[in-house]
Amino acid sequence: MRRFALIALPLLLAACQGESRTSASSETTVDGQSVSQVNATGPWCRPTPNGRDMTACYITLTSSTGDRLTSVISPRAARSELHAVSTDGGVMSMREMEYGLELPAGETVALAPGGDHIMLMSVTVPLAEGDRVPLALTFESGAQIALEAPVRAAAPGDETAHAAH
Repeated sequence: MRRFALIALPLLLAACQGESRTSASSETTVDGQSVSQVNATGPWCRPTPNGRDMTACYITLTSSTGDRLTSVISPRAARSELHAVSTDGGVMSMREMEYGLELPAGETVALAPGGDHIMLMSVTVPLAEGDRVPLALTFESGAQIALEAPVRAAAPGDETAHAAH
């Protein structure tokens, strides 16, 4: 997984220098045949709470043939993880998705408030509303997507704006 993150870094840096993109797609080909296309839309991150150096980011992903999101990196955080959220006995808990996030063929998978999400940890500079966070997504197929996520308190129509994730 680290190997993919190192490959994604130049892609991420190039994205930061170009125009802002909040939706993107990537196509993977093998022997001239398209094997996977991943679309990423609606990324956004929450501001970092006062005194904290971590926050959650969200995005909607769709893969044409099935794939797996294996890593996310950002120059704005020392670490990032994909977190699964579960509730047991009324207690919500998070755990790292050790093997990434499965993207079934043709299905839309949303990382959203109150559910699975990208966790940025050891944020280098506090994130404030209006900032933009570069993100580089790497998939099991080898596809990579670089985009920027706006920082805002909540997604449009988000009723869980007060929640930490």
